Amino acid sequence: MKFLIIIPAHNEEEFIFSCLESLQKQSFQDFKCVIVNDGSTDKTQEIVENFISQNLKFKIQNLKLSSHEPGAKVVQTFYKGLNEIGLKDFDVICKFDSDIIFPDNYLEKINKVYEQNPKAGMVSGLVYIEKNNDWIFENLSSKNHVRGPIKSYRKKCFEEMNGLRAVLGWDNLDVLLAKKNNWEIITIKDLWVKHLRPTAFKYKTQKAKKLGEYFYNIGLSFPLMLISSAKSSLKNKSISEFFIIAKSFLNQKNDLIINKEEIQFIRNLRWKEMWKNFKN
Repeated sequence: MKFLIIIPAHNEEEFIFSCLESLQKQSFQDFKCVIVNDGSTDKTQEIVENFISQNLKFKIQNLKLSSHEPGAKVVQTFYKGLNEIGLKDFDVICKFDSDIIFPDNYLEKINKVYEQNPKAGMVSGLVYIEKNNDWIFENLSSKNHVRGPIKSYRKKCFEEMNGLRAVLGWDNLDVLLAKKNNWEIITIKDLWVKHLRPTAFKYKTQKAKKLGEYFYNIGLSFPLMLISSAKSSLKNKSISEFFIIAKSFLNQKNDLIINKEEIQFIRNLRWKEMWKNFKN
């Protein structure tokens, strides 16, 4: 299979060479990689251009700096690269972050899953971070979730779910939409990447507000939002978080980027998952 890798980048001079070098060393070489430089003001462009001068599988697309829209920005930048190249000649589309180091066999193992399982719609390894001189699982979601920094999609799955949606929470919404179209989501548990800049919200209040926005973006009903907010606040032992999430949810006024059929599927799926967890 042939892979198209798109890497959105903004001011990534500290990490991007290591990322590209790890891709250059892959045992699987049937890929093309586009780095979409979103108006970097540091040495990102210079580093990438020096690198690609010796590596024909890689190219750079330089953009003027786009506006800062959490969630939306990275998807919009991704699409700049995708529209430049197109899907025609590729079987798998990857959206990778520029602060990831991939093991040499990463693409080989991903490709093997796609070839052996025709229902595999999204595939990845796991994301690890460095802590106390050791590499540990970045415990932000379950080990069954394909994380935002290392997304890969079978082209047919990508097309059937109508691509990525430019909203906060896009990297969970894509999984839901892939499931709606009966695709399997697969993570290879013994295949992990190094995340050089761990994902984290700086402030709990900001995290709670964004969670309310996310619940709105995936089309949760009011009762589902209340239950999901309660679970989060209980997990974090914060009563105030519940009210911040709910207020943020109710303050959302934008039109949803998913249709009625997709909303109903997501709501039904969330109820089924909650009932399954309750019984267990």
